[in-house]
Amino acid sequence: MIITRPPMGWNSWNTFGEDINEKVVMETADFIVENGLKDCGYEYVIIDDCWSLRERNEAGEMVPDPEKFPHGMKYVADYVHSKGLKFGMYSCAGTLTCARYPGSYDHEFVDAKKFAEWGIDYLKYDYCYHPETTYGHIVYKRMALALANCGRDIVFAACSWGAENTKTWIKETGAHTWRSTGDINDSFASIKNLAQDQLKLMEYNGNGCYNDMDMLVVGMRGEGNVALTGCTNDEYKTHFALWALMGSPLIIGCDLRKADKDCMDILKNKVLIDINQDEAYRQPFICNNRREEREVRKIDEPVYKNYQVDQPVVARFLANGDIAIGLFNFLDRKASPFTNLDAFGLGECTGKTLELTNAWTGEVTRPKNGLIRAELEPHSCVVYRAKVVDAK
Repeated sequence: MIITRPPMGWNSWNTFGEDINEKVVMETADFIVENGLKDCGYEYVIIDDCWSLRERNEAGEMVPDPEKFPHGMKYVADYVHSKGLKFGMYSCAGTLTCARYPGSYDHEFVDAKKFAEWGIDYLKYDYCYHPETTYGHIVYKRMALALANCGRDIVFAACSWGAENTKTWIKETGAHTWRSTGDINDSFASIKNLAQDQLKLMEYNGNGCYNDMDMLVVGMRGEGNVALTGCTNDEYKTHFALWALMGSPLIIGCDLRKADKDCMDILKNKVLIDINQDEAYRQPFICNNRREEREVRKIDEPVYKNYQVDQPVVARFLANGDIAIGLFNFLDRKASPFTNLDAFGLGECTGKTLELTNAWTGEVTRPKNGLIRAELEPHSCVVYRAKVVDAK
C-alpha cells in the first residue's frame, strides 16, 4: 500500500485519554461530516490507547472493552465507514501499551488479522514496554509485514518518538508515517519545543513516509487529557501553520463537539491544507540561515547549523511552481523575521519576483527591495502562498 498525502483526521488521545467510548467516536464522525471537515480532507477517525480489556482472550486476541464498546469494534468501524470516513486504532510494539493494556509484541500477525476483520484503515503503533533486547527497526518491520499480509490496506503510523535514531531506518520498515517527537501538550511551550526540534529533521521528510510532528492541540482551550495552559488563537494558528507547512499529518486532538468558530477557521484553512497536501510533497527548507552554515560539510553533519530557531523562515516548493513561505516568531516579544528573493533562486538577474498571498487574510503583496519581511507579535506567524511573476 502506498499513500500520497499526509493523513488528515481526528484522534481521541489528546482530549479523552482513557475515557474513550463508541458514543464519542460516532458523534465525532457525525461532526466531521456535518461541519465540513470531511470536505476539507479530514478522513480518519482514530481511537488511541485504552480501548481493550487488560487481558487477551483464550485465542490470544485483544478484546474491546464491552463497557466502552458494547457493540464491538466492527460495529464502530462500519458506522464510521457509513459516513464516508476511515477508521483507525492503536496498538504498541511492546508487551504492553503506554497505558499498560495488552501490546502487540509477539502477537503482530494475530492482531493484524483481527484489525483487518474489524475493518481498520489506520494503525497508530506506539513504542512503550518493548523488550530492551530487540531493536526498534525489527519490531516495526514485523508489524509492517503483518499488516502488509493481513488482506486489507491499513496505513501504518509508526510512533517510536524518534527513539533509536528512527529517522535513519524508518523508511525501510514500510511505515507510512513516523513520529519524530515526544508527546505534545496544550501549551505554547510544548508547541515551541517540538517545532524547533523539527527544523533539524527536514532532510528526513519526504513522500511515502511522512514526518509526524504529533497530533494537533488546536481548539483544546486548556481542557482534556493533555491540557496544560491552553493557547491563544495566534499560538494555535502558529501551531497549525507550521505543521501544515512542514508536511506533518494533520490529526485533530480537541473535542470537536465543543469546537468554537476560531478553532474551526484554523482547522479549515484551505490555503494551509492545500500546502500540506501538495502532490509534490517536496522537502521544506530554511531560508534565513547564514551562508557559512551551508558550506561543504562532512558526511555525518547536518546541512544546517546554528538554526534561526526563534525566528525561522521555512519554505517549500509546490507542485505547480508556487512557493509556500512561513515566517514564525517563537519569541516572547515582537520580532521581524525576513528572507530575500535570492533564497529561492530569484536574484535580480532573473527579472522575476513573487506575488504573496497571505494564508490568513487573503491580502496580496509583493516583496519590497527584494525582501520578504513580517512584523510579528509574540508567538505569531504569517504564511504566504507565493507565485512567481514578472518583476515589472
